[in-house]
Amino acid sequence: MSLRALIENNRSKIKKLQKLVEKIEILSGQYSQLSDNQLQTETDRFKTLYANGTSLDQLLPEAFAAIREADKRVLGIYPYPVQLMGGIVLHQGNLAEMKTGEGKTITETMPTYLNALAGKGVHVVTVNDYLSKRDFEEMSSVFTFMGLTVGQNGNDMSIELKQKAYNCDITYSTNDALAFDYLRDNMALFKANQVQRHLNYVIVDEIDSILIDEARTPLIIAGDAKSYKTMYKQADELAKRMTKEDYEIDRETKTVTLKRSGILKANNALGLKNVYGKDSYVLAHYLDVAMKANYTMDKDKDYIVKDGQVLIVDTFTGRVMEGRRFSDGLHQALEAKENLTINDANKTEATITYQNYFKLYKKLAGMTGTAATESQEFYETFGMQVISIPTNRPNIRKDMNDELYPTEKSKFRAVVKKIEKVHASGQPILVGTASVEHSELISNLLSSKNIPHTMLNAKNNEKEAEVIAMAGQLGAVTIATNMAGRGTDIKLGPGVEQLGGLFVLGTEKHESRRIDEQLRGRAARQGNPGITVFYMSLEDEVVTRFGGKQAEKIKKKCISNNTEMQSIKSNRIIDRTIEEAQKRVEGNNFDQRKETLRYDDVLNEQRKDFYNERQKIIDYKGDLTSFIIGMLARTIIRVVDKFYLDFEHANYRGLVTYVRESLNLDLDPEGTLEEFKLADKRGEKIKRNLKEKIEKNKRFHRISLSRLKTFSKKELREYIFSQVKKEVNDKKSLLVDERSLNDFERIIMLRQFDYNWKSHIYEIEQLREAVTLRGYGQYNPLVEYQKMAHTLYQQMVNNIEKDVSEFFLTAEIRESVQ
Repeated sequence: MSLRALIENNRSKIKKLQKLVEKIEILSGQYSQLSDNQLQTETDRFKTLYANGTSLDQLLPEAFAAIREADKRVLGIYPYPVQLMGGIVLHQGNLAEMKTGEGKTITETMPTYLNALAGKGVHVVTVNDYLSKRDFEEMSSVFTFMGLTVGQNGNDMSIELKQKAYNCDITYSTNDALAFDYLRDNMALFKANQVQRHLNYVIVDEIDSILIDEARTPLIIAGDAKSYKTMYKQADELAKRMTKEDYEIDRETKTVTLKRSGILKANNALGLKNVYGKDSYVLAHYLDVAMKANYTMDKDKDYIVKDGQVLIVDTFTGRVMEGRRFSDGLHQALEAKENLTINDANKTEATITYQNYFKLYKKLAGMTGTAATESQEFYETFGMQVISIPTNRPNIRKDMNDELYPTEKSKFRAVVKKIEKVHASGQPILVGTASVEHSELISNLLSSKNIPHTMLNAKNNEKEAEVIAMAGQLGAVTIATNMAGRGTDIKLGPGVEQLGGLFVLGTEKHESRRIDEQLRGRAARQGNPGITVFYMSLEDEVVTRFGGKQAEKIKKKCISNNTEMQSIKSNRIIDRTIEEAQKRVEGNNFDQRKETLRYDDVLNEQRKDFYNERQKIIDYKGDLTSFIIGMLARTIIRVVDKFYLDFEHANYRGLVTYVRESLNLDLDPEGTLEEFKLADKRGEKIKRNLKEKIEKNKRFHRISLSRLKTFSKKELREYIFSQVKKEVNDKKSLLVDERSLNDFERIIMLRQFDYNWKSHIYEIEQLREAVTLRGYGQYNPLVEYQKMAHTLYQQMVNNIEKDVSEFFLTAEIRESVQ
């Protein structure tokens, strides 16, 4: 859809919203006449209407008018008509694009209140604990005034406190706390240890940050897996010995490939004929991640080192991604690169992407200041329409033309001069950088000129909101990476408006236009003045990756003319190159996220099916024996099918041995007696075990192997199953307490569910890495992945049933389980 068509489409949607706003405005006058008590009783009236069949859509005008009046009385804030529009968009399960400073937090109160009337829970999501607690503390008073319960969920809370928070009508939380709680709930053994209830309705603030920027990094609950640390060190040493002639880097995709000289160097160092041969692919993997760590991963940009740990930096937000580690050995390779302690790799026990977690909600809505460039992705992936809400007051921000310099050195020199000039006037300035390294560079340059300033980056982001909130004060100079401080208003101090408002200076264009717009959006909230400008150089990454020979040619010309320290007059070729590069990168990133999601959707469908079956066991109130009997029956069918093809092709001895050793049942007591007679040579323990089996089998129908050989396949199944049912009943008789029996059966099943699921995730991860090679054989990797993943899942289901059957029948019960 063209830009013009998008604008027209958005204008049409705004007109429809205005009609609803007019209804709310009419009702607002009526609600302003109510007493506090009368206003509060409206909640019960709305709930009764909903219970009797009135839809939330029908309740919207009255409910919005009621909570709007409550906002005014409790918070002293009366939502503007444009905020009513944003609230309607959120209720409809769409994305409200509202500029910075337009009051998104107060906008949330209206759809949150309306949807909470259904009694099914509403989750309000922000990107960090500070914002979650702040919004909870500021907004909860209006909801409690209207008779609703409000809770706040965090990462470091007990199960009891989490349950209390989730059982409230409205729950404030961070995105990671919600997703990790979901994973942990689906690893719990008892209902009492689960915290979430039905995922009903969620509003995600800064939704583009969570569902776009973090889409390719899954959340993982992991246990330790053994790492071969010496191999990481050896590979790192080899990678560091490579020269520029030994490898090639694709700047656009940021991938590194060894040239022939590099391969020969690796072969000699490792004593191999071919490091990429079929017999040395493991060593090749260690070398590949070492090369990636050393030549495509930049310290203080892609990651930082803090307290002896490698911490991932979100390149879009500049924030540390707490609790995350690079997968597939890359994190260990970075630890080797930085000469740190190499930690064990993680073995995934549970995983989900934010995309697939939030798609579990019955209704998903979101807000952000910039989403138009990703509108197609939001619609295709989540079925959400992006609707741009008009500002309450006209935007009078002044966006100046970009300043372009030949070299990075000349650019930063000009940046410092500009900061010095703006600071001298008293006008506050916010300086946006693309990396920790650049923020520290500017900080050092400012310190050398004795210009007081505050720096915010991934190394000290704990006080993010506090620092950003003060950025609009007279004379303030604030350096921040990318979008640091999203969600925090920058309010202008006394006298700042007269100086032109907040001055925002970007020191580099990001590969995504949306990130640049986020930085611009820090200035000029609610009709305030503001100025923005970007300083760039021909050595900036976005230029070097996509500017090609033209940018290099212009730079060389400036250097030869001794004008490298001067700005380059507006260059349409470079401007167009950057704009086209940003569009291309956005398109590439969209395609990568879409491709990632296609693969993850396969595991996601399996995860939903698996978790659903697992939850049935947890929720089941009665005797769980029927579940186990079903598993035993299917296991016996598969076992008999394995050993018995027909009368002429049957491995009776193998069948007898398997059933005896794995299911603890003896189909051939006479054969066992013969083993007992020979057991003197095999040790007392074996002899004792055989004796116990003989004693146990006295209560079963005695049958010889010769008689067994006359059975048909159906008769074999029926006979074995009849013996199995006797054993099940015998175990049940030992567990006379029904609760003990149910707990015993539940734990057996869930333990085997979880063990096999973890193994399945590992196999799926290995499949995902290997299946791309199928493309070289003219196969569609995704189709191959789907087929093979389905086969692996069915094998997992069979293994679960087999393991439950074996464990249940071989478990020894001497007394009642308490």
